[in-house]
Amino acid sequence: MSDPSPPSPPPEFPPVEPTNFDLIVIGTGLSQSVIAAAASTAGKTVLHLDPNPFYGSHFSSLSLPELSSFLLSAPSQPSHSSPISDEYDVVPLSSRPLYSDVEISALPTELEDCSRRFCFDVSGPRVLFCADSAIDLLLKSGVNHYLEFKSVDVSLIYDGESGKFSSVPGSRAAIFNDKSLSLIEKLTLMGFFKLVQKHLGGEGEDVISEEDLESPFVEFLNKFRLNKNPLNQKIKWIILYAIALADYDQENLEVCKDLLKTKDGINRLALYHSSIGRFPNAPGAMLYPMYGQGELPQAFCRRAAVKGCIYVLRMPVAALLADKGSGLYRGVRLASGQDLFSHQLLIDPQFVIPQALALSKSGSLQVNSQNSIPKDIKMKVARGICITRTSLKSDALNLLIVYPPRSLYPEQVTSVRVLQLGSNSAVCPVGMFVLHLSSFCDDANQGKKLLKAAVDALFKQPSSVISEIKSSETPEDNSVDQGAVTEEEKPALVWTASYLQEITEESVSTISSSPCPDGNLSYNNLIDTTKKMFEQMFSGEEFFPDAPEDPDNVEDSAPE
Repeated sequence: MSDPSPPSPPPEFPPVEPTNFDLIVIGTGLSQSVIAAAASTAGKTVLHLDPNPFYGSHFSSLSLPELSSFLLSAPSQPSHSSPISDEYDVVPLSSRPLYSDVEISALPTELEDCSRRFCFDVSGPRVLFCADSAIDLLLKSGVNHYLEFKSVDVSLIYDGESGKFSSVPGSRAAIFNDKSLSLIEKLTLMGFFKLVQKHLGGEGEDVISEEDLESPFVEFLNKFRLNKNPLNQKIKWIILYAIALADYDQENLEVCKDLLKTKDGINRLALYHSSIGRFPNAPGAMLYPMYGQGELPQAFCRRAAVKGCIYVLRMPVAALLADKGSGLYRGVRLASGQDLFSHQLLIDPQFVIPQALALSKSGSLQVNSQNSIPKDIKMKVARGICITRTSLKSDALNLLIVYPPRSLYPEQVTSVRVLQLGSNSAVCPVGMFVLHLSSFCDDANQGKKLLKAAVDALFKQPSSVISEIKSSETPEDNSVDQGAVTEEEKPALVWTASYLQEITEESVSTISSSPCPDGNLSYNNLIDTTKKMFEQMFSGEEFFPDAPEDPDNVEDSAPE
């Protein structure tokens, strides 16, 4: 019997120079990449590491094989040598899984040749509103020059009573052109939007009272009357779940974990309306980055590199270095065995800081040294990805669908959002469509039930015979209008995946933990959180100071 093969030698890593930095960042997720770019712009020395061979971490866009590997891979602990030091202790850096209950269907033979031509968003579905803080940040930082966008053509909401989709009207013209709305519905909806516009424009005193602004938005909608005509259920659902994008059932206080106030609902309506028509070549309210959401963190990494940030991919961090006397953070030890030092450390949310490491920073949030980072799991989000060959609506490649609470089944307490992307977004081959689904949930059973109900409502189940994609052909993007679709006319489901993602809290200290992808459709909350983290980490530094005016950096050219 032959001797077993000797273990393969550890990979060789080139040494990193210099060895001292103002900030070391582990993971190239969106928040880490934005902070790295902002710190580099402020003149800080930054080292940005990622154990993965790609950018984006939990915000990445991956091919089908890469997605399976990323979701199913177990956290590993890199080995490291431990030379004796009189100055610092070596504390292992461990990680925890953020994904569970991963289910991925078998890949049809016909898709094997093109499996790497798909770009799946790990944190999808997600879009950028044309007037939101994420777009403003792209323009202010100049990162928009590294990106191209496609408009989301249509926004739909599902009516559980009729079993049909309705368009979401976002402008006066769209309201009056919508044939699914009656004349009374059009007039009432226009009257409500006019009231909101007057309030935002400051026309008249106390158009909407302070008491109403602090009240639940659903109560304010119930009170509204135009010539004694109230907003009916259909119109209220459009406003609450398709425009204001409420997550939980706003009419059931027993299950609603996030009750939307009137002032917040009005702000969301204002964002939606101001997004429509902001860019001439994007008529809708929403944009999607070509090649996937993973292009966003990669674009900020490019910006940071221009400002001097050093990038090293495929570089695991094995341990942290702590001062022997105070126990405070001093640096990191790479899997290569090299020690690097920094004033601050920003880590990916999957990493856990050992209790033995003291975390404190003057002027920042104080983190109890008995706790770990990330410390609390706030909630979970169920995510799904589907491949089909037929669009859900004729004449639309990219579209958004919202299933409001109780529209799929009576016990449904959260909205389910579905984003369909066609080949013009460069995320799939021609003739194919990628759909991302998500919904907040309490546990795996609830999450799976929500996703299954939406998938069953949208698709026929995979058949044993799937038509072949011929490499010599470029099939056209097919479509079927689900406004009045029968069970037989539903698109066939070619491939599907689903998983549960935990959402953890961010924290700031000498070691800061970046936020997970949340369950929101937009990046507004994430960008606001990231900005606050930067301001705490680098007190007195401006978050992307205004650059000199660039004639090429105009808003009209941002989405391409």
